[in-house]
Amino acid sequence: MDPTAPDIHAGHLVVLDVLRLFQDEGHTAVLIVGDYTARIGDPSGRSETRPVLSREQVEANAQTYLDQAYRVLDRDRTEVRRNSEWLEGMTAADILHLLGTQTLQSVLQREDFAKRLKEGHPVGAHEILYPFSQAYDSVAVDADLEIGGTDQLFNLLYGRDIMRAYGKTPQDVAVFPLLEGLDGVNKMSKSLGNYIGITEPPEEVYGKVMSIPDELTARYARLLLGRDELPDNPRDAKAIVAKGLVERLHGPSAALTAEREFDHRFRSRLAPDPETVSDVATNSEFLLPTLRALGFVRSAREAMARIKEGAAEISGTKVPFGDAPLHPGDLVRFGRRWFRVASTPEPAPTLVFCSNGHPLDESPQTPIEQRKECPACGSLGRRFQVELTSSITPSGDLTAQEEPKKKRKGRGN
Repeated sequence: MDPTAPDIHAGHLVVLDVLRLFQDEGHTAVLIVGDYTARIGDPSGRSETRPVLSREQVEANAQTYLDQAYRVLDRDRTEVRRNSEWLEGMTAADILHLLGTQTLQSVLQREDFAKRLKEGHPVGAHEILYPFSQAYDSVAVDADLEIGGTDQLFNLLYGRDIMRAYGKTPQDVAVFPLLEGLDGVNKMSKSLGNYIGITEPPEEVYGKVMSIPDELTARYARLLLGRDELPDNPRDAKAIVAKGLVERLHGPSAALTAEREFDHRFRSRLAPDPETVSDVATNSEFLLPTLRALGFVRSAREAMARIKEGAAEISGTKVPFGDAPLHPGDLVRFGRRWFRVASTPEPAPTLVFCSNGHPLDESPQTPIEQRKECPACGSLGRRFQVELTSSITPSGDLTAQEEPKKKRKGRGN
């Protein structure tokens, strides 16, 4: 593990859990702290060169990594090694021998390097050393098995090649899924700000899990909690995962307190009387078009800006990034306005035109052999268009007070 940041996040737990399973079966886990390779920077999955860290930064980060890793690993069955033990003392002749075991083509074929070269982005000469250095770790500790995330597959397989070149029995390798971050797109990373730190306060961990996209809930449950069965309701499922992760990191008492605090903050204190909330039926299955159709915003860009400022919540969960799906029964807050999603969105109607653009009174499902000539131009060709205008049916009053807009200061003449 390269200590490029001071904290371990939830994504690291996936591999640490596997190490613990091996320990429980009587094996010794060798945790290699990449204090030397961290000064190079792992290029895996990177579209640009990583910044080079100082020795002091790496050492400070390494210490916190170990303290946090022992929350999962059995200290008595963990052997901690730093790869500076064997890499820092290598002579120029040693490095040249290491580089000579492979070809430049074998390094440049890795996806991240190849992509950057194709797009004209620079690849630092020092980055070429990274896969060689990490591979030599396996030689130094005479590894039987090396594990990592799927983004490390190239490096791990490279370790087999290097071990073979040094007369060692090639290690077995095993890779495990990467955990997506809070944005639901990129892998969890402190540099991207989409992470859940394992030492963060219980309330912060609970709230962050509640903010993940619905489609990630089952993945978080499986990878972090080993749980496959969840309720069908997205909000209830996410609450179970949030409470479970807090319980794992901070204990049952802290999990119960975090759950109560979340419910109090986002259901009791902020939500209005349910009897006063308007029911809204809309064609759209997502928040942004619904806000536009209700007249809460003039454009998707305005909605995105407001959401980024924390203006939107769905059933007590803050919407952290862009758009979000809506479900029947969701209680939605936008600014100081509230509404409840009343029904499942109906499919948007599809309009039928002839190939020259004349509207036709015809179903999109009409078989080709039954189509009639266009009355206006005689064309038998067809074009289809989904009607994009959302039909909003509010029940009740949607005129709740909105936050006052900030006055813009202008320059006087």
